[in-house]
Formats: sequence, structure tokens, C-alpha cells
Amino acid sequence: MMQALPPPPPAVEALAPERSVATTEEVRVAAALTDARVMVDSSFRGASIVLFGAVFNPTDDPADVVVVVRGPDAPVRLVKKTRNTGVWLNSRPVLFEGAPGFYMTASTRPLSDIADFGQLRRLGVGLDHLRINAPQESRTVTRYGVRDVVVSRLEDDYLDWRRAVIRLREGAALYNSDPEGVEFVDRGLFRAEVELPAVAPTGEYFAEVWLFQQGEPVSVSNLTLTVEKVGIERDIFEFAHRRPWTYGLLCVLLAMFTGWAASRVFRRH
Repeated sequence: MMQALPPPPPAVEALAPERSVATTEEVRVAAALTDARVMVDSSFRGASIVLFGAVFNPTDDPADVVVVVRGPDAPVRLVKKTRNTGVWLNSRPVLFEGAPGFYMTASTRPLSDIADFGQLRRLGVGLDHLRINAPQESRTVTRYGVRDVVVSRLEDDYLDWRRAVIRLREGAALYNSDPEGVEFVDRGLFRAEVELPAVAPTGEYFAEVWLFQQGEPVSVSNLTLTVEKVGIERDIFEFAHRRPWTYGLLCVLLAMFTGWAASRVFRRH
């Protein structure tokens, strides 16, 4: 005897998926890093980190993405070669008290095509607009073991000294600007590479991902990146900073022992 099958369940009307108001009505950018922490040890030869993100743009106006990565600030000591009575001598050193140890920009096209000079200067975006803290007052101090280091307002010479800082850091691959470094891999999805050289300073890095429309910044995403020493290098670094006098004495003793051992070896031969 056959049994009657139960009636089918009532049809449920499919609901349209809800969409975030921020996605549909607000122009914004979101970004992240493939690795927000870089470990530095004796085998460190640099690192390549991918920054990726998405642009939410419900309007018909095209948008540009600009990535700025800035490393920890550190003082920079500079001297200038001057000719005096036929002899080249170093000028009195000048100390910049706040230059970023690392700085890079990457964008979808040249910065000058994305925004005007005033906007870039206000935001500090680009090597031409990089904020480097110049000395604020005239005085002499002792830095890096050198006496009478001049820390002064550079006035008209500031731009020349500032260009020298940027030129030296570019030569060490610590400063870089890539006008085509941001690549759209799909509609609204982009990527950029952050290349850290082997001499990249340790500390906390700050990344800004700007979204521009019609020359105006309309959104920004802020990220952090940590570069830190690990292993024996970290232990030595922390010991040198906690007990500098002891560290210096041990280095002198080690140098003396190494010299004595080398002289003994060569004397036997």
C-alpha cells in the first residue's frame, strides 16, 4: 500500500542581499599589508611586502590611489666640503633632528597629475614635499662624539641641505618614488610593493593610502608596519642601549684580544 508524500514546503521569496551604506554611498579606500611585521636577523637581505586594497567608488568620477610609507625619524648629520687656501676641508657639521629613516611613495600616475602643488605640500606627499625637521635655533652641541656641532636655522641654505639628505637616502635605497607603483589588478582592486633594503632602520613604520578625486583627497587608510631585530642581534642591540659604557668597554677588550691573538698567530709563521 503506497503512502502519500508530504506536501512541499511553501516557497520562500529570496531577499536581496543587504549592501553596506558605506559601500554604496561613500567614496572610500580600504587597504592592508601581507605582513605587518618584519624580522631582522644576521641573514636579513631586505624584504618585499605587498600592500593591497580596494576602492569603493559609486560615482562616475575616476579615482587615483597614492601610497606613502614613512619609517621612524632619526637625526642626520651632514658636512659640506669647502676649499680653503687650496685645501679641501669639511665644514662644521649640521644636524637635522627629524628626517625619516625610510620614505617611499607609489601612485597610479605621477603625483603632479593627481593633485596640485598646494595639496601635496599640505599632505606631505612626495619627496618634493617631504617634511624634514630643520634646526630651529642657533646653538652648538656635542653629538655622535663630535664637539661644536652646529644646530641652527639654515635660512636660504635649507633647501640645499635638504636635497643633500634626500640624495644620500636615495643612494642607499631608503627613499624612493614610483609614479606607476600602484597597479589595479581588477575593478577597484589594487596592489603596491613596499621594498625594504637590508639597511632599513628598525622601528614602527606608518603607511597612508590616499584616494584622490579631481585633485582632492577624499579618503585615507592608515596602516602600521613593525621592523624589529630578533635573535642575538636583538640581544646585542638592547644591551648596547641599556648599558652603553659596558658595551663600549667590552668592544675595546674584544678588539685588544683579537689584535693580540692575531699577532701571536703571525709571529709563529
